[in-house]
Amino acid sequence: MRLKLDQLTAALHKELAPVYLVSGDEPLQLGEAADDIRRAAREAGFSTREVIAVDTGNEWPQLTLEAESLSIFSDKKLIDLRMPSGKPGLEGSKALSAYCQRPPEDTVLLITAGKLDSAAQKSQWFQALDKVATVVQVWPLQGSELLNWLQRRAERKGMHLEGDALKSLAVRVEGNLLAAAQEIEKLYILHGSNSICKAMVEDDVADSARFDVFKLMDALLAGKVNRAVKILAGLRAEGVAAPVVLWAISREARTLVNIKTELKRGGNPEVLYKKYQIWDKRKQLVQEALQRLKSKDLQGILQASANADSQIKGQLPGDEWEGLFGICLLFSKGLQL
Repeated sequence: MRLKLDQLTAALHKELAPVYLVSGDEPLQLGEAADDIRRAAREAGFSTREVIAVDTGNEWPQLTLEAESLSIFSDKKLIDLRMPSGKPGLEGSKALSAYCQRPPEDTVLLITAGKLDSAAQKSQWFQALDKVATVVQVWPLQGSELLNWLQRRAERKGMHLEGDALKSLAVRVEGNLLAAAQEIEKLYILHGSNSICKAMVEDDVADSARFDVFKLMDALLAGKVNRAVKILAGLRAEGVAAPVVLWAISREARTLVNIKTELKRGGNPEVLYKKYQIWDKRKQLVQEALQRLKSKDLQGILQASANADSQIKGQLPGDEWEGLFGICLLFSKGLQL
């Protein structure tokens, strides 16, 4: 069965398919669709999850092994197969075709893949999947589809984007949904559940200080505490809103937490960098931060960020900029003083 992305949620509420194939080259929609399937499987009792990341092509025997093996506790199992290239090769084609001939009971196979071209969709393995799987293909959004997506995303936060604001935001994100989601989150942090006008978008999404915030993030990832503190002081002097700085720091910390967690589950680094839009020039910085910061360090940063957020809202005593200064120290762990 083939579904459009906006039909997936309703289908998951009815029943689970034995196999799901989610493919495309738009990382946010792809990732969120896969998350929805994982959540539905977990709620349906598929508590065991096995991740298989197809990297070198030698991972296919593991799919067969997982399909044939029963959990020691007889739990329902989700096999999370990640195939970023969208090309399983000869061995993978045989493994997928064999799996689909007799999908094991009490097992859900979730395949996430890159964009599938017309040749791939005519292949033997895809035809085998098409008979038993729910297939969802993700496409980049343009025009009215993009505008509708932005409005729905804002409405999840209780916001409403006025017509001119909606068009202005669409122009600024240029179809990059991950960037759009981050900008909507920032608008919510700054303005709460309110109507958003064009002036708010122009001031908060496209302001030049945004780039200085990104410089702060690079300094924190590299552990350059002196540079980070200097940039932070400059942002404060320029009148940049503390919530904007906190939003950027918290987002970076959550991204590191997510990548570190998925790496521990066997995730492919390059696939994860693409998923979280870590471009080539920032990969080294992110790698350094992942090596330097342990999971407990990142959790400490998130907790300190929550405290700073409470200070900004007046729910905790203290100066929010002092809280941000403390977070910078935690992020750098005192390196390169």
